[in-house]
Amino acid sequence: MFKLVGAAIIILATTWAGFEAAKKLSMRPRQLRQLKVALQSLEAEIMYGHTPLQEAARKLSKQLAKPLSFFFDTFANRLQSGETTVKEAWDESLKKIWQSLALKQGEFEILSQFGETLGKSDRHHQQKQIMLTMAHLEREESDALDRQGKYEKMMKSLGFLTGLLLIILLM
Repeated sequence: MFKLVGAAIIILATTWAGFEAAKKLSMRPRQLRQLKVALQSLEAEIMYGHTPLQEAARKLSKQLAKPLSFFFDTFANRLQSGETTVKEAWDESLKKIWQSLALKQGEFEILSQFGETLGKSDRHHQQKQIMLTMAHLEREESDALDRQGKYEKMMKSLGFLTGLLLIILLM
């Protein structure tokens, strides 16, 4: 009886771990799409709305889902405090939410480089930087979708099969 309960717990735990790993694979492309939408909205606010960066970030925080909404809210608050540069506010906000994102180091570098150029130039140069960043994110999204297609189902199966292996080894 205890062996069956233990076996069920092992199967549930390893299957859950496999599903969590697969969830992270599916969250990455979704978050990259959300980032691209955020950058498009930021571009529209800058180019056509002539909206100050702090106000644009505040609007984005209300439009996006968590954790990206939290990122733009933190960014807007840091800008509002006036104690920091745009680059520092961007980097600090990015570092604050990074652990809650499913993104990889390459995306961090892309976003960090974008933060270096944010607010430093005229609207047209800023638009070019946004377009460049979006192109990089598009490439990363394509890679993320490839990885999701290849590995998501495998992760789910691997979790379950690992549980079976542990049960066999322990019996």
